[in-house]
Amino acid sequence: MTYHNGSQWAGGFVADVAVANLTATPIDGWTLVLTLGGDQKVTQAWNATASQTGNVVTLTAAGWNRLIPAGSSVSAGLLGSWQTSNAPPTQAVLNGTPASWPDPAGG
Repeated sequence: MTYHNGSQWAGGFVADVAVANLTATPIDGWTLVLTLGGDQKVTQAWNATASQTGNVVTLTAAGWNRLIPAGSSVSAGLLGSWQTSNAPPTQAVLNGTPASWPDPAGG
């Protein structure tokens, strides 16, 4: 999983999220739960359905990207606001399993 703040301004952000399947079998249906590192509020998502409770955002696959072939990835995007911090996620869980990423800030 990668998370990249593609664009940030005072009080707002656009982030790109990539969900990778590093296994040898396809993933049919995915849900990614992100614990945001700041006080972000997600106002819109694309290529996934988003819901938010506190600093936890749940992304659920759209119909057209629910299947992630082995060795492939899908992407989603977030648009939102923040007041004091737009820090990257501190935790990610994919289909109930903790996910890791090399650089949650996206470089």
